[in-house]
Amino acid sequence: MSEAYVKRLFAILLDAVTDKDPQVQEQVCGALCALGESQPVEALRACEEHLRLHEKLAHPYRTMILRVMETVVCSHVGELDEDVARASILLASSEMTRVKELVCDWQQAASNVLVAVGKRFISSVMEEMLSKFQPGVLPHHFVVQTLANLSVSNVFGMVPFLTSILNTMVPMLSAAKPDSMRVAFCCALQRFSESTLEYLADLDQAPDPTVRKDAFATDIFSAYDILFHHWLQSREAKLRLAVVEALGPMSHLLPSEKLEEQLPKLLPGLLGLYKKHAETVHVSKSLGQILEAAASVGSRTLDVQLDSLLAALHAQVCVPVESSSPLVVSNQKEVLRCFTVLACCSPDRLLAFLLPRLDTSNERTRVGTLQVVRHVINSAAAQMEVKQPFILSSMKLPLLDTNSKVKRAVVQVISAMAHHGYLEQPGGEAMIEYIVQQCALPPEAEPQKLGADSEAPAADSVRAISVSTLYLISTTVDRMGDVLWPYLLEFLVPVRFTGALTPLCRSLVHLAQKRQEAGAHALLIQYNGNATLPSPYAMTTRLLAVSSSPYLGDGRGAASLRLLSVLRRDIHPVLGQRWATAIPLLLEHLDGYTEETLSRKEWEEKLLTFLRDTLAVVSDNTWICQLSLEMCKQLPNYNGTPLEKNFLYKCIGTTLGAASSKEVVRKHLQELLETARYQEESEREGLACCFGICASSHLDDTLAQLEDFVKSDVFRKSAGIFNIFKDRSENEVEKVKSTLILCYGHVAARAPRELLLARVESDIFRNMSQCFSTKVLGIKVETKDPALRLCLARSVCMASQAICSSSRGSSFQLLRKPELVAQMMEFIKAEPPDSLRTHIRKKAMLACTYLVSLEPALEGQAQADLIHSCLHGVMAVLPEPEGVDGHQEPLYLDTVQALKDLLTSLLQRNMTPQGLQVMVEHLSPWIKSPRGHERVRALGLSACLLQYFLKHLHISALVPFHNLGLLLGLFSPRCADLRPATRQEAVSCVYSLLYLQLGYEGFSRDYRDDAVEQLLALRDGLGHPEPSILFHTCHSVAQIIGKRLPPDQLISLLLTLFEGLGDPDKNCSRAATVIINCLLKERANVLLEKVPEIVSVLRSKLQETRGEHVLQAAQHSVYVLAARHHAAVVSSLLGSPLPFDSHTCTLWRALAVEPGLATQVLGLLLEKMSRDVPFKESRAFLLSSAPDRVATLPPLAATCALYEVASAPASGPAVLELYPQLFAALLLRVSCTVGVQLPRNLQAKERKSASSGLASRSLEPCSSAVEALQAVLLRGGNDDVVQHVELEGGWQLLRTSAGHEEGVTRLARAVCTRSRGSAPQPSWPSCLAATW
Repeated sequence: MSEAYVKRLFAILLDAVTDKDPQVQEQVCGALCALGESQPVEALRACEEHLRLHEKLAHPYRTMILRVMETVVCSHVGELDEDVARASILLASSEMTRVKELVCDWQQAASNVLVAVGKRFISSVMEEMLSKFQPGVLPHHFVVQTLANLSVSNVFGMVPFLTSILNTMVPMLSAAKPDSMRVAFCCALQRFSESTLEYLADLDQAPDPTVRKDAFATDIFSAYDILFHHWLQSREAKLRLAVVEALGPMSHLLPSEKLEEQLPKLLPGLLGLYKKHAETVHVSKSLGQILEAAASVGSRTLDVQLDSLLAALHAQVCVPVESSSPLVVSNQKEVLRCFTVLACCSPDRLLAFLLPRLDTSNERTRVGTLQVVRHVINSAAAQMEVKQPFILSSMKLPLLDTNSKVKRAVVQVISAMAHHGYLEQPGGEAMIEYIVQQCALPPEAEPQKLGADSEAPAADSVRAISVSTLYLISTTVDRMGDVLWPYLLEFLVPVRFTGALTPLCRSLVHLAQKRQEAGAHALLIQYNGNATLPSPYAMTTRLLAVSSSPYLGDGRGAASLRLLSVLRRDIHPVLGQRWATAIPLLLEHLDGYTEETLSRKEWEEKLLTFLRDTLAVVSDNTWICQLSLEMCKQLPNYNGTPLEKNFLYKCIGTTLGAASSKEVVRKHLQELLETARYQEESEREGLACCFGICASSHLDDTLAQLEDFVKSDVFRKSAGIFNIFKDRSENEVEKVKSTLILCYGHVAARAPRELLLARVESDIFRNMSQCFSTKVLGIKVETKDPALRLCLARSVCMASQAICSSSRGSSFQLLRKPELVAQMMEFIKAEPPDSLRTHIRKKAMLACTYLVSLEPALEGQAQADLIHSCLHGVMAVLPEPEGVDGHQEPLYLDTVQALKDLLTSLLQRNMTPQGLQVMVEHLSPWIKSPRGHERVRALGLSACLLQYFLKHLHISALVPFHNLGLLLGLFSPRCADLRPATRQEAVSCVYSLLYLQLGYEGFSRDYRDDAVEQLLALRDGLGHPEPSILFHTCHSVAQIIGKRLPPDQLISLLLTLFEGLGDPDKNCSRAATVIINCLLKERANVLLEKVPEIVSVLRSKLQETRGEHVLQAAQHSVYVLAARHHAAVVSSLLGSPLPFDSHTCTLWRALAVEPGLATQVLGLLLEKMSRDVPFKESRAFLLSSAPDRVATLPPLAATCALYEVASAPASGPAVLELYPQLFAALLLRVSCTVGVQLPRNLQAKERKSASSGLASRSLEPCSSAVEALQAVLLRGGNDDVVQHVELEGGWQLLRTSAGHEEGVTRLARAVCTRSRGSAPQPSWPSCLAATW
C-alpha cells in the first residue's frame, strides 16, 4: 500500500471512532490495531496528528485512540525511532495532564502509553515526567501513578532515578491532603520499594552495581513515619489499605535499628487492622513482608510479640476457606507464609502453640492447625526435622476424628510427612494405616451434596484425596519405598480394607516393579521377622476372590491380577512363566468389556481355568492343601459379598479337586457342610458348585461325604455329632435339604461320565428323593416348600442332562424315569395356571426334556398326560405387560423355550407324520382358543416343531405325507388371525409343511421351491395389513397350497377347512372360505368323486353353525363346485332327505347365482323329473278295492329342487331360457300327481312338521308341483297370471281330481289373456298342447 493510501485509511478509521454504535467503535479500534501491526509508525503518527488537530474531541473517543496507541507501542516498541517516541511521549503527557480533575479512563490510557514507551525510552519519559514533578508543587495524580508503574515495568531503567524522585516526593507527603493523592503516593512508595528490592536482588545484572540499600533508607524512613503515624489513622479504608500495602516492602529498606525500634508499634498496629477490614489479604501480605524483614535483621522484638502474632495468625487460618472466594484463599496463603517465618525463627514456641490445639474438638480450629502443621513441615523442613517425634505423637487425636474436613486435612499432613521422612519414624505406620483406612471408605459414605459451608468439591472427597496421596507417595517419594514395602501387603486380606484394594494393589505393583528393577532375581517378600505379612496362600485367595467382581472398587479386578502377576515368583517359584502369559490374557479380556457387557459366568470360568492351570503347574499336594485351607479360612470374610463368596466356593472345589489327599478333601467337605449359612441362597449355590467341581476328581469321596451328612441327625433335629443343627427350625432344615439336593445335582453334572451311570440311580437319585420327602409314621410326606421343589427340579435336570451327554446315555435304562417324570408333572400342576412367578415350571420341563430322551420310553398315556400338563402350565399364563423397550420378561421367554425343548424332545422319539400329528393334536385346542395370547403361543410352538421336523427329516424310501391336508387345514386359516404374530407364525407353519411334502416327494433338503418361497414375503407383509390385503394374502397362500398339494390330500384339506368355517374368530372363518373357494377353483377337476362327501359336509356345517358368514361361505363353495361338476352337485343335493331343510334349500338357491350354471341345473332337474314315473301303484291292504298311487322320490325331489332354484331372484334369465320346457313339464307334473300320495315315511314327517308348525310349504306331490309352476311363472314375469288364477280359484282346482280340467282351462285362459311377461308368446300354444 502507498503511504498516501495508508494515511487516508487511517484518517477514515479515526474519523469513524466517533460512531454512536458501540459495536462499530469496537470494530474500528480493532481495525486500527490490526493496521498498526503492519504499519506501527504510521499508526502512531496518524493518532498523534488526529488528536492534535481535534482538540475538542470528547475524552471517550480520545481514550479509544490512546488505547490503540498503547497496543501498537507494546507490540512494536523496538521498531520506534527517537522522534516517533518523543512525539508519543509529548502527546501522552499532554493528554494525561490536560485537566486537573480525575478522568480516570482517559488519563489512565495516556499513562499507559507513557509506561509502554518507557520500557525502551526511559530517559525521554523520565525527562518529561520530571518536568511535571517539581519540588514544592503537588504533581498531577497520574504523574505519580505513571512513575510508580514505570518503576515496575522497567526496574533497571527506573531505580537510578528513584533517589532524586524520593528527595522530591517525601517533602510533598505532608502537603498532600486529598485521600486520592495520598493513595497515589502510597502506591508509588510501594512500587518504588518493590523495584528497589528487585534491583538489589539482581545487582550483578544491574547497569549500576554501586546502588546500595542505605541510599534509600533516610527517605523511606521519613515516608514511613508519615504513613504509619498519620495516614494509617485515617478513617478512609482505601487509604489505610494502601498504607498497609506500602509498609510491607518499605520495611525491607528501613535501617535495621529503625526497624527494630518501630516493630513494637508496627506489629500490633497491623494486627489491629484484622478487626477493621474484611479483606485481610493485604494486611497478611504486608505482615509477612515485615516479619521477613525483621527475621532478616535478627530482631528480638519478634520473641516479645510472638504470642500475639500466633494468636492472630491462627485465628486467620481457621477461617473457613470458600473455594469461590480468591481473596480468602490468598489471605490464607499469606498467613501461612507468616507461619513459615515464625517457624524458622522460633520452632519450639510455634509447636508449643500449635500442637495442643490439635487436641481440641472444634472442627475449624483442628483443620486450621493441621493446615499450619502441614505447611511448616514443608516450608521449614530443617527446623522441624528434630521435632518429628513430637509432631507424630500429637496426631493421635486427629486420627480419631470422623469429620470429613478434618480427615482431608490429616491426609494432607501425612502426605507432607511422607516427603520429609516422618513416616520412617516410630508411629509412622499408624499414619500409613490411616491413609489406607480412608482409601477403604465406601463411595456411598461420601456426601452426595455439599452443604453451604463445605470447603471442597466432590473430587476432593476424603477417599479421592487418600487414594491420590497413597499413589503419589508410593510412586514419587523414593524414601517411602522401604517404608511401604512390604508393609502395605498387610492390608490386602483384612475385610475392613476391602474398599482400598485397588489403590493398594496399584501402589504395591509400582513398589514391586521398582524392587524388581533393583534385584531382578531376588524374591520380593522376605518373611523372616515379618509374621504379620499375609502368606502366599492368603494373598492368592484374596486377590483371586475379589477379581471375580472386576469392576467394583474402581476396577479392583485388573489391579488384583496385576499384583498377582508381579508377585508370581513369591506365590510359587514355578509360576513365573505361566502367569506371565496367562494374566495378560485375562486383563485383555477385561479391557474388551464394560461392567454392563461383561458376562460374569464367562469371566468366572476364565478365572477358574486360570486357577486349574496354576494348580496343575504347581503340582505340589502340600501347597495345594495349604491353599484350600486358606480358602476355607477366608470364607467368612465374604458374608457381606455373596457373589464373591459364591466364587470362592467354586475356587475351593477346584482346589480340592486338584488335591491328592482324600483325607484332606473329606475333612474340608465336612467342614463346609457344617459351617455353611444355608439361609443364604447364593451360599447354597456356591456350596453346591463346590461339591460338583470337587466330584469331577473325587466322585466317590464326595458322594460318601454327602451320604454321611444325609444320614446324620440334621434331618431329625436331635443332638448328635452335628450339634450346630440341633436348634434349627423346620424352615432351616428345608434349606439344608435344598442345598444337599443341589449338591447331588451339581455332582451329577460334573462327575466323570464313565463313572456317573453306575452311581446315578443308587446314590444320586435315591438320596435326592430321600432329602425331598420325609416319612411320618411310615407315610411318605412331600414338602410344599417352593425353594426345595425348585432345587429338586434343577438337580433332576442336571443329572438327566449328564446322563444324556454320556456316550452310553442313549442305551442307558433309567428305572426311576417314570417316577421322576411324574414328580416333575406334579410340580408343574401345582403351579398357578394363570401366572408365572417362579422358575419351577421351567426347570421341571427342562428336566422332563432330558428324561424323555432316555430309555425306557414313556407309555402313550403318560406321554399324553405330560404334554397336557405342560401345555396347561404355560399356555394359560396371562401375558405380562411388556417392558418399556417392548421386550417380554426373561422368565416367560425361558419357560416358553423350555416347553419348546420338551415338545421337540418328545417329537424326536417319533419322527414320523403320525408323531407330528400327535403333537399337533395336543396343540389344536390352543390353536383354536378364543384367547389371543394362547393362539400366539400355540402357533409359535407349532412352527418350532415343524421347523425341527423339517430340519431333521430323513427319508429312506418315498412314503406319503398322509396327514398334510389335515395340518394345512388347521394352520392356513390362521393367516387371517386378529393378532399379527399369530398370522406370521401360521404362514411359517404352512411354509414348513409344504417343504415337508417336497421332502417326502424326494426333493433334497437344500432344494428351494419358487412358489413356496413366496410365502416368506407374504409372511413379512402380515404385520399390520389392511383387511383387504389380509384376505388377498390368504388367497395367495391358498394358490401356493393348491400348486403343491398332492391330489389325495385335497379332500382332507377341504374337509378340515369346512370345519374351520365355524371358527369363533370370524376373520379365520372368512379366511377358510377364501382358501376353500380358491382350492375349489384351482383343483376342482380332481374332486368329482368327492362331491357327495363335500356337499354332505357343507350341509352338516350349516346345521351346526348359524352364522351368516358361514351360510354365505357354504353357498359360494357349492356354487364354485357346481361350476365344474354341476351334475354331481345336483345329484348329491337331490340325495338330501325330504323335505329339504332350510340349509339344503339355501344350497339349491346358491346354484342360481350364475345364469349359465342355473340353466344347466334347471335342465338337469327337468330331466330328473321327467325320467322316472311320477308314481307307483300299491295296495295298502289286501282287501282294498283300488290300488293307491304313491309318489316316486326322484321326481318329487327334483320338483322340490326346481322350486328352490326358481325361487331365487337370480334364476330369472335361466327360467326365461327354458320357459316352455319348464311350463310344460311342470303342468304335466301337476296333472300326473293329482291324487298321488306321499310314501308313508314322508307322510309321518309331513304330519309331524304340520303339528309342530314348522312346515313352510307342503311336500304333497301335486301341491309341490303347483308351487314349482307358480315359482316359474313368477320368475318368468307372469305375476298377473298367477294372481288371476288365484282369484278364480284355479290353483286349488288344479290340485283336485274333480276340478283339475277346469283348473287347467282357467290357467290356459289366463296365460293367453293376461300374459305380459317377457316369455316368448309364440310358444304358448305349443306349451299348452304339450300338456295334452
